[in-house]
Amino acid sequence: MNFFKDLETIININSYTQNKAGVDKVAHLFDKWFLELGFEIQTYHRELIGNHKYYKSKHIFENKKLLLLGHLDTVFPPDTFEKYSEDDEWVYGPGVCDMKGGDLVVLQALRELQKKKINISNIDILLVSDEETGSDNSKSLTAELAKKYNYCFVYEAAGKNMEVVTSRKGVGTFFIDIKGKASHAGNNYTQGSDANLEASYKLQSLVKLTDLEKGTTINVGKIEGGVGANTISPHAKLTFEMRYEKKEERDRLLLAIDAIVKTSYVDGCISTLSGGIQRDVMEVSKKSLDLLQNIERITTNSLKHEKRGGVSDANIVNASGVVTLDGFGPFGDGDHTIYERASKKSFQDRIEMSEKLFSYFLENGDFN
Repeated sequence: MNFFKDLETIININSYTQNKAGVDKVAHLFDKWFLELGFEIQTYHRELIGNHKYYKSKHIFENKKLLLLGHLDTVFPPDTFEKYSEDDEWVYGPGVCDMKGGDLVVLQALRELQKKKINISNIDILLVSDEETGSDNSKSLTAELAKKYNYCFVYEAAGKNMEVVTSRKGVGTFFIDIKGKASHAGNNYTQGSDANLEASYKLQSLVKLTDLEKGTTINVGKIEGGVGANTISPHAKLTFEMRYEKKEERDRLLLAIDAIVKTSYVDGCISTLSGGIQRDVMEVSKKSLDLLQNIERITTNSLKHEKRGGVSDANIVNASGVVTLDGFGPFGDGDHTIYERASKKSFQDRIEMSEKLFSYFLENGDFN
């Protein structure tokens, strides 16, 4: 399994999202590897973050088209968690499962096709550079490119029992800025408008929107405000996120949040809302379940599936109307911590599964 040497090489390159030089260095290696497989390279240059990479095969226009999606960036700044290691069962390091490991699964499965002299067409790869910070820069690019495809496989990590992902919650991040009126807390207590008090009422109203039975949560993760103990607070700010499993819940939350922002619980306080939906919900669909059944038939293996509370770029592609499945990467755990690891066996399992699927797709022009 020589591909673990390639994995070691890219893991040992720091590709923290804000480390443009490191992310681009990883991308240059993928350029080399995909060029060897006959792919054309389209680079979307970025000034402050790594360049996004789009690897294109030749297209046979009457056939269906498959997009393979990954990301190049990781969450660890330089000089924090950077080194690759391994033992008999596991590989360790930043990105081994999230998701340089998944990118390597794509590469190695395509290499196996090349060894068998199978010509690759209608299968393209998109590797973006900012997924770990919300894909703010790449989101529109991914959504636009996705329109060309019938199917998308996303190579984020597999579940504990090698599940693929059929559903992911939607997520939105918002900010409420509250303007009050400062006054001396001793001499002129009643002349002020307490922005901190207004924030406290808004926080409680926001949290009450949570509905765990429906999978809906509101988390006010950060509160800022005030000047000092002897001053009625003239300003405050709430930073919060919403997560939801259904579009109806998204709409309910947006209306309720707007009403909370417009309501002044403390006379004299004025609030403004910013932020928005970061990635919309990826709901289970009949088409995705049908694709899952076809995959089981093609691979002659049972394949479990799951819902996840976290988001990925699968949300973006799915929202573009593409039949999307996620979790095609290796199984790992400890991601976003210094204990990140991935199972060696799961790499081989996912490479073999991907190779079978790609081969069938190339021979039949579809997964039906």
